Amino acid sequence: MKTSKKLLCGLFALTMTFGLCGCGKKNAGGIKITIWASEGDKPFVQSIVQEFKAKNPDKEYRFVIDIQGTNDMATRVLNDVENAADIFAYSNDQLSKLINGDALTRIAGERLERITAANSKESMEAAYETVNGESYAYGMPYTDNTFFLYYNKSVFTETDVQTLDGILSKCSSNKQFAMPMGDGWYTTSFYFGKDLGYDVEYDGNLAETKITCNFDNETGVAVTEAMWSYVKDSRFKADANDSKITAGFNDGSIVAAVSGIWNRTAIQKYLGENFAAAKLPTYTLNKGTANEEQVQLTAFAGYKIMGVNNYSKHKTDALDFIEFFTNKENQVKQFEVRGVVPTNIEAREDERVQADICAKAITQQLQYSKTQKGVPSTLWLPMEGLGSAMITGKQSGSFNVRAQLKACVDAIEKNAK
Repeated sequence: MKTSKKLLCGLFALTMTFGLCGCGKKNAGGIKITIWASEGDKPFVQSIVQEFKAKNPDKEYRFVIDIQGTNDMATRVLNDVENAADIFAYSNDQLSKLINGDALTRIAGERLERITAANSKESMEAAYETVNGESYAYGMPYTDNTFFLYYNKSVFTETDVQTLDGILSKCSSNKQFAMPMGDGWYTTSFYFGKDLGYDVEYDGNLAETKITCNFDNETGVAVTEAMWSYVKDSRFKADANDSKITAGFNDGSIVAAVSGIWNRTAIQKYLGENFAAAKLPTYTLNKGTANEEQVQLTAFAGYKIMGVNNYSKHKTDALDFIEFFTNKENQVKQFEVRGVVPTNIEAREDERVQADICAKAITQQLQYSKTQKGVPSTLWLPMEGLGSAMITGKQSGSFNVRAQLKACVDAIEKNAK
């Protein structure tokens, strides 16, 4: 009898042990995956998370979504890469920086074959980088990343918006044209229009070893003079940003603006039937001289890519999610919700995308663009400083073109001499 009791007690204890450790349950405690997304993208990401969980009922997922903008994602991730999000979206110009910081998981095998076949060649190239002589993919693209012109078509004709001077001719100090001149992502378009640029050399680990920039040659000086002439015009709102642009379209104080697809929903809501978009206009260089010419503003053209942290504890699940997030159906859904143009080949052929005003404007602008890859990490702050100095100069009436431009380029360059 004693032996039987001991056996029963032992079996009971064993059963309790399995019960307490969760054995027999699916993924006890859940698979926790953290996603960093922009504030505007968060609601859409939340909806895709719910769909993903519904399609994977055999796993107990626990997603945490925090807000982080894509433009400075690399800085945030590399601040503490081991504790950064499992999944994050980034602009492809940050790729080399993220790779150098060991922050990205490589995509390979059948998964890579699937996404390569599904997306445009250009978008996939943006996700690739060569490290120590070998090329790898480090994420999955899902939309273009460029900027173009929004305008109120009750104020402008299609001819007006072809040139910046034509736009300003219909503006006033109370109904302005806006362009974020304190942001180098936008202001570089003036220089790129005249084929000015930079060159970056890397070592085998993609660390920058040398950076040169020719924005301060004589052509660059003329470009900067043109920028300054526009900034100090009362019809030109140079201290613009996303919130000021959308608010301006809402109250009518802005009638045309340079921005990206992320502001589409708000601007279309405010303009209603007068909503319109086009490629960027041309600007006048060397105005009033024998060398006067129209120069096409040439935008950065990059892609937004979804990546998985190389230190994620759940790489396979995270990769499964980003492949689901970037598939054809969800790229079309994101286009409908957020207005972003798909990179998926079949999604781009969708009649809703083909007929879209902004998709057409982006397609036109991509003919006048510079690939946002191999961008110097030192570019942004000096260009921001140059534009901000112009904005401050607008109030004081003073801006030393040559001195400010030289200081900007000196700050961009590295080991250039």
